[in-house]
Amino acid sequence: MTHRSKSTLFLIEQLIVIAVFAICAVACISILTAAYFNASDSKATSHAVLKAESAVESFKMTGDDFASLANIIGGTTTVTGLGSAGVATVAVYYDNSWSVTDAENASFALYLVIESAQNIGDYDLIKGHVTVEKITGEELVTLQAAVRHG
Repeated sequence: MTHRSKSTLFLIEQLIVIAVFAICAVACISILTAAYFNASDSKATSHAVLKAESAVESFKMTGDDFASLANIIGGTTTVTGLGSAGVATVAVYYDNSWSVTDAENASFALYLVIESAQNIGDYDLIKGHVTVEKITGEELVTLQAAVRHG
């Protein structure tokens, strides 16, 4: 009987050790998964900031020449008249590796929206914003932009 009691105790001890190991393994997998997704989001945000800053600087360089702006940043432009009611939009689509692609294969989108152009004395002040978002609509970054033209 003594032999049987010791082997039962040993078996219970081993089961407790396996259970503790399993709980620790689940916790570690959970932490690693969260870290992976955080790193992925951080990488996407970093690329988005770089693309948005580049688009803002290109906008400052080209002013109201939206065709040149679209050509520089690799996008397409839509102009529906500019002024108090008009809007100009430049859209650029990126794949997972942040290469320019078409809208159907895109994972990310950059929109440069020119909201208004005001005549202030000898020059025009053109205001807008650049938004980079996931194709699902989740916003990654938005930068305000304004350029003096003329």
